[in-house]
Amino acid sequence: MLLGFDDYQEQAAALAEALGMPCRIVKRHRFPDGENKITLPSSLPGQVIFCRSLDHPNEKLLELLLAVKTARELGAKVVTLVAPYLCYMRQDMAFQPGEAVSQRIVGSFLANLFENVITVDPHLHRIQHLEQVIPTTRTLTLSATALMAEFLAERLQNPVLLGPDSEAEQWVGAVAKPSQWEYGVCEKLRSGDREVEITLPGIDLRDRDVVIVDDVASSGHTLLEAIKGCLAANARQVDVLVTHALLDADAKQRLALAGARNIWSTDSVAHDSNVIPLRGLLKDAVLSLG
Repeated sequence: MLLGFDDYQEQAAALAEALGMPCRIVKRHRFPDGENKITLPSSLPGQVIFCRSLDHPNEKLLELLLAVKTARELGAKVVTLVAPYLCYMRQDMAFQPGEAVSQRIVGSFLANLFENVITVDPHLHRIQHLEQVIPTTRTLTLSATALMAEFLAERLQNPVLLGPDSEAEQWVGAVAKPSQWEYGVCEKLRSGDREVEITLPGIDLRDRDVVIVDDVASSGHTLLEAIKGCLAANARQVDVLVTHALLDADAKQRLALAGARNIWSTDSVAHDSNVIPLRGLLKDAVLSLG
């Protein structure tokens, strides 16, 4: 059985349909003091899949704890998490004395709950493999870049792809590779959470279609500066394609006002920019678990 939550219900139902299994939605009730009550189906099979993307994670992690512990009491023996977006992956070391290394802590938390964890394009820096983050648990790390490349190939002829910073190089390179498109990576200087400066790579963008490709878009400030830079370099048009759209409504509007023609994303996070469904990719991963 696949168990979903109302904030990711459409994607959970689509995955369950692709797998040919029933989908049930976990009921949530918030009391006036802020506590949540979680209610699962009264009887569960031995194998259960929870499908939920972990954007806005703090409340979701607690709800997963309550839900998985309850699922075990109701008969689940093997519990799998399908989290297309995996939270708390950025802080992989203490940059200042006393900082919590949240990647390691949340990874251990998930390892204690699940036998299997499936995710898409986790935002890893110094850590190479997800199993280093989530020990004692079988992990499957998927990539949406092939789907993103196919999506662009159906819409654009010979675009230039740009990564907004060096961390995006692995994604922009993978999206460019199937069609052998030209690509480059910007240099980013960050002076705060919302203060960034972008230097474009040495590619002539005049009268070219440009697609800015990244794994995660959150505040949108890096993308905003990259869009402005491309248009200042006389790009014909600029589109944005990301795996995980964490953008709020104001951020998306700012990107559009800056000149972005389209803002596209996979449905790893429920967002009105979703154009690339991941259900096929996730289905194959679930089936590979055996």
